[in-house]
Amino acid sequence: MATKRMTPGFSDQVMGLVKSLRNDAPDCVASGVVDMSTGMLLSYETVDNHPPEVLDLLAGATLDLFQGRTVVMIEDVFKERRGIESDQHFFQEILVNSENLTHLFVRMSEQQDVVAVVVCRKSVNVGMLFAQVRRVVREYGL
Repeated sequence: MATKRMTPGFSDQVMGLVKSLRNDAPDCVASGVVDMSTGMLLSYETVDNHPPEVLDLLAGATLDLFQGRTVVMIEDVFKERRGIESDQHFFQEILVNSENLTHLFVRMSEQQDVVAVVVCRKSVNVGMLFAQVRRVVREYGL
């Protein structure tokens, strides 16, 4: 069965999503899209230059956040206790605050292995960040 990742327009959608996130998320300094099935950063935009190894680590860190061994175990326990037999993941959004930045990771609704990443200044209004990112992600669907 073909996935959206195999369609000709997928690359354009990913680049459009990254650009929209970068433009629409408040106080945004970087945005990107990670494909957790391949471990690749598919596209990104940033206001700063970052060493390639840092960008490569972003994809791995995203994978650990959403599908690390312990996270999967927690999801499996919840599914078992609730009698759910689905491949749907429980963790859909993760907010991480570092010393100077706020990082929001949002799993795409249609393709659970694709995650949008937005990095903003720590002063960002978190409610507005969630609202804008959710709106953009919903527009692109993926």
